[in-house]
Amino acid sequence: MAKRARQVEREALPTDQPMKRHSPGGTEAVNLDAVIHERVRLAIISALAVNEELSFNDLKKLLEITDGNLSVHARKLEDAGYVKCSKSFVGRQPRTTFRLSPAGRRALESYLEQMESVIRSARKS
Repeated sequence: MAKRARQVEREALPTDQPMKRHSPGGTEAVNLDAVIHERVRLAIISALAVNEELSFNDLKKLLEITDGNLSVHARKLEDAGYVKCSKSFVGRQPRTTFRLSPAGRRALESYLEQMESVIRSARKS
C-alpha cells in the first residue's frame, strides 16, 4: 500500500505549477495553487491557520492520517515555504512542531478567495 501511495504522490501535479480551472461560465480562468489544493495539504494548512503551532502527533490525530502520509505532505508544504517545521527533544523524545509561515497564510488567503470566486460563478449559472 505504501508503494502505491508513493506512486500516486509522484504522479501528482508539480508543486510549482498552479492548477488551471475554467469557471462554469467559461469567461475566466482560475489558477488554483496545486500545493494547497490537495486534500491533506489543505487540511494541514487550515489546521495551522487556526492554531499557532501543532505537533506532528496533534496533526496526525486531528487529520486521522498515518505518519508517512503526514510526513510526505508536510514536506511538500515546507518545500513550498508555506509551513515552518521545528524539531527538538523533550527529554529523550523527539518533538516535531509545525507553524504556518507568512507565505503560507498569504497562499491560503489567495486560495480561499479563488475558491469563493468559483462558488459565486457556479451559483450564477
